[in-house]
Amino acid sequence: MEADQAFLEYAVKALAEHPESVETTRTIDQMGVLLTLTVHPDDMGKIIGKSGKTAEALRILLRVIGMKGNARVNLKINEPVGGKRDIKTVDQVVDEI
Repeated sequence: MEADQAFLEYAVKALAEHPESVETTRTIDQMGVLLTLTVHPDDMGKIIGKSGKTAEALRILLRVIGMKGNARVNLKINEPVGGKRDIKTVDQVVDEI
């Protein structure tokens, strides 16, 4: 496991109520390194933080770690299935009216 991925797992597991559900994948392409994070639906709020501040802080730290290895590191946080964010379709809104 690379340093950037190890750091991400360590930091997120320390924040999460369900550390056993934390999963990361690392892919490399022409744009740089992409770390994809999946967490338990109950932990999404903690990982993203108020106004996205925690997620932004993680992204900044990952960029700093990437600079050490001359790599551009990006973070993608997967929306969990069954997450708390309830997005309604246009049809659902029309049905309520």
